[in-house]
Amino acid sequence: MADTSKQPQIAIAEALHLLQTFCGADLTQTIYQIEKSVRGISAEKYAEVVSTSGAKAEVLGAAGLVKQLAGQINVVIHALGILLCLPHILRAGEIIEYVSLGAGNTGRAFDLETNQRVAEFKFIRWQGGPESIRQNSLFKDFYEMAENDTKKEKHLYVLGTEHGQKFFNGGRAIASVLSRNVELRNRFNDKFGDQYRTVRDYYLPRKGLVVIQDVSSFVPELVAAAVEAAETEEE
Repeated sequence: MADTSKQPQIAIAEALHLLQTFCGADLTQTIYQIEKSVRGISAEKYAEVVSTSGAKAEVLGAAGLVKQLAGQINVVIHALGILLCLPHILRAGEIIEYVSLGAGNTGRAFDLETNQRVAEFKFIRWQGGPESIRQNSLFKDFYEMAENDTKKEKHLYVLGTEHGQKFFNGGRAIASVLSRNVELRNRFNDKFGDQYRTVRDYYLPRKGLVVIQDVSSFVPELVAAAVEAAETEEE
């Protein structure tokens, strides 16, 4: 029986090679040259000209494969980030009860629970703009931990605390933060009604409940690989 253990790696390598060959050194310039080459070409000569440009079905298939793999990158970063942070976080004698490495709803309450703490990991690379989706996701994690009745320590691990603290101490409306998450909005409103108008109003009485800690120094590679968008974690 043929050894198939290396087939995925070969397929990926071939896909990357096909894409690189088609794109050339500058994809914009490559596309421009193709556009020029087909201008004024008759139907009879079109196939020959396009084939010469490298626009082939195999390249489209390669693009599809790479796109599929790229769609899993955020999950890979989330999982590896947690695993590589743990040696820097766990104390002597601390025992892992479970770790949830997948992004999104995995059926676990938190990313990590030990005999001493519960924790969420939010590997977001902040851009410094409005970043409402990232803020919404961060608020959700803080809320879930702050309102949980566990007696264990609660930790929210992030990449840099500046932007997060600015958000939590800011005046963004709670209604805006919860607008895209109907389930969370309903739970929040059922519990608090209109008691809190802004994020700051909610955060300040609870800031001592959750330790927000920067882990970028633990795994510097996370800063470069950080999840660009938090939508996958917000589901």
